[in-house]
Amino acid sequence: MIILLIVLAIVVILILWIIGVYNNLIKLRNLGQNAWADVDVQLKRRYDLIPNLVNTVKGYATHERETFENVTKARSMAAAAKTPAEKGQAENFLTQALRQLFAVVENYPELKANQNFLELQKSLNDIENDIQNARRYYNAVVRDYNIALQVFPNNIIAGMFNFKPMEFFELGDENQREAPKVQF
Repeated sequence: MIILLIVLAIVVILILWIIGVYNNLIKLRNLGQNAWADVDVQLKRRYDLIPNLVNTVKGYATHERETFENVTKARSMAAAAKTPAEKGQAENFLTQALRQLFAVVENYPELKANQNFLELQKSLNDIENDIQNARRYYNAVVRDYNIALQVFPNNIIAGMFNFKPMEFFELGDENQREAPKVQF
């Protein structure tokens, strides 16, 4: 009878431990999905601001059509990307297009003094900082989740319940790791 109670206690403890590990993995996965949604919100704010910025610059630099088309194309690609890897690649392209746009702006001193442009520039700078913070938080949550999946004995429970690692949000090109410079 005592042996049966000991075995039963061990089984109960094992089940409680499995439930605890499972719930922790669920919590971390949900935090990761929430953090990704935060990154997406910040990127959407950026995408919404870009047409206003382009239209303001267009009024001054009408002959720079290719630059405007590149920014518009890059914005569309970035908005359509789904996974962190796709977003990272699309963000690289968008950052390069924005740099081209700001290079055009350098040739128009009256544009640099335009109040609408200055407000858009400040908004873009604020959004870039928010994106950087959201990316950092997302990657920290993904790191914690992936570690929880890989450590023993959690990896056994994760495998039993088919938990998959999450992707980090990384930018491929070292030059793209900085926010576009919008100094005038």
